[in-house]
Amino acid sequence: MPHFPYTTRACCLLTGLLLSACANEAPEQQANPATERKVRSVPATEVEQRVMADAALYAPSPMARMQVMSAPSRERYLDTPENALMLTSEQPVSTFSVDVDTGSYTNVRRMLNQGFLPPADAVRAEDFINYFTYSYPAPDNSEVFSINTELAASPWNPKRHLFKVGLQGQMLDKQQRKAANLVFLLDVSGSMNAPDKLPLLISSLRLLTSQLGSQDRVSIVTYAGSSQTVLEPTQGNQRGRIQTALDTLSAGGGTNGEGGILQAYQLARSSFIKEGVNRVILATDGDFNVGMSDLEELKALIRRQRESGIALTTLGFGSGNYNDALMESLSNLGNGQHAYIDSINEARKVLVDELTSSMEIIAADVKIQVEFNPALISEYRLVGYHNRLLEREDFNNDKVDAGEIGAGHRVTAIYEIALAGSGGEQIDPLRYQSSGAQGSFAKELAQIKLRYKLPSETKSQLVSKVVSLDQLSSEEVQGDFAFAAAVAGFAQMLKGGKYMQDSDYQTLLALAQRGKGSDPQGYRHEFINLLKSAELISQSSAFTE
Repeated sequence: MPHFPYTTRACCLLTGLLLSACANEAPEQQANPATERKVRSVPATEVEQRVMADAALYAPSPMARMQVMSAPSRERYLDTPENALMLTSEQPVSTFSVDVDTGSYTNVRRMLNQGFLPPADAVRAEDFINYFTYSYPAPDNSEVFSINTELAASPWNPKRHLFKVGLQGQMLDKQQRKAANLVFLLDVSGSMNAPDKLPLLISSLRLLTSQLGSQDRVSIVTYAGSSQTVLEPTQGNQRGRIQTALDTLSAGGGTNGEGGILQAYQLARSSFIKEGVNRVILATDGDFNVGMSDLEELKALIRRQRESGIALTTLGFGSGNYNDALMESLSNLGNGQHAYIDSINEARKVLVDELTSSMEIIAADVKIQVEFNPALISEYRLVGYHNRLLEREDFNNDKVDAGEIGAGHRVTAIYEIALAGSGGEQIDPLRYQSSGAQGSFAKELAQIKLRYKLPSETKSQLVSKVVSLDQLSSEEVQGDFAFAAAVAGFAQMLKGGKYMQDSDYQTLLALAQRGKGSDPQGYRHEFINLLKSAELISQSSAFTE
């Protein structure tokens, strides 16, 4: 968190209080009062009642916001500069691993709602883009993915175009979900003793466990000064026993997770479900101090467990000492997802609405490689995915780890391109540099290749698609593409806006509103309010500098 002089902090605090109210204003389309009364009259389940009772405990107060803003920040983030502009004639191939994390977006949302701008490295554009869902055609029954592309004029640079690549994974009904063996590794150290930390974590887990059945297994390990197994492997439908274990949790003591993570993996191994989902879920507010000789030892442990079939997901809570860099890195190593939980609504989104896609892996080590035709495209730049970039030869190397995609997951990537005129065993021969490229491939803008492994398989499969010049359009981005462009532009603005040229917050706001479309959960409406907040905070910061 940047240091503010006293007057700046006070100004931003008042701004934050006003903007929090703005961010929580009612959606533009009001609910029918009769329908609203009908919904409210439905009896809540026991789990819902307990969650609602907890809600008041972790609602941030104005004083909490003041404490957060005035406290020195010990939060840590990976170095994630924006990707450089590439000359297609020199480097026509772009290779990266897919990413379905969302933690950066919700963490930045938390900062903006508290009235201050995030540090640039806290912003990962791919997390922003993939937080939202976009309408892509479902794959054919015989396919794992559909590959979807779209081209349109760049809204922030009239001399360039945006090129969107979207993957849509197979959809599965919740009834088709495999049995899950989940081990919760929970930080209960003294720093978790805050309304938006352990109480919110407990309520979040109540939501998740309410979705489990008799075929599932749940275990709970806690760590503070020492580690403790609070719940031995238990059937998912034994909710009373699970809730009792959650009710015993309290925060206190130091932070040492070495014994905790070893216990968690041991429990996961003892209740391992063959052909099922086996996962450790680490939930913490900050450093995972494992007490091992170095970080590499922890990483080696996670890799070994991943290769043996036990994944690792990380959930972040709270602020002040949050180590986003470590949480994202560990989830990447563990073939899991990284999410940041800042509210009970986010807990529902991640742990209930998206439970199947988060747990049910349909493809592993998913890599994308795009080869641009230098005869038609002179420059390109990938927005985000900086810490997911791969070497060109990694694409065909099945030993190189990459991202996982769950059932129904959508992955979206956006390139900014400029049109022309404005091998070894591990490397494929270039399509457009070969003899005859100007003839046979003269109307091809790019070729997209996708590699992935089916679960439990070690050899990857290849899918490819050619993008034709006919798809190129000088029209403005519309619909989902417009909204995705607004989100990508917002992330770039928060990182400094180096490549944003003629854009500003009003341009992005118009884009988001044009592409808002159907918004049943209100996430897009919330984003539009976040844009408005960021603009006011930016103006306030500029005024007080």
